[in-house]
Amino acid sequence: MTFVVTENCIKCKFTDCVDVCPVDCFHEGPNFLVIDPDECIDCTLCEPECPANAIFAEDELPEGQEQFISLNEELSKSWPVITEVQDAPSDAEDWNGKTGKIDYLEK
Repeated sequence: MTFVVTENCIKCKFTDCVDVCPVDCFHEGPNFLVIDPDECIDCTLCEPECPANAIFAEDELPEGQEQFISLNEELSKSWPVITEVQDAPSDAEDWNGKTGKIDYLEK
C-alpha cells in the first residue's frame, strides 16, 4: 500500500509533508505534489503533517478521489523530487477546502 496526494493539494501545495518523509518520495509540480508509489514505504508520517488534509492511505481514499492513485504514479515519473519545505503559494489558504480543483491541476 502507498499514500496518495489528493485534490485538495491542488493550488495549496503545502510542503510540510516533505520534511518528514524518510525516503524522499514526494515530487513537485507547478501547483501540486505527488507521492511516488514505488518509493513510499507506508510510514504514515506525512499524512498528519498535511495542513490541507490531502494525503490518504490508498485504501482509505475519500469517495471520488480514486483517480489520484494513477495521477500520483504518472506525475511522479516526470516531476522532480522535492526534499525541502518551501513557502506555500500566497493564496493557498483561499484554495484550501475548495472542491472541483482537478481542472486547475497544472501538469
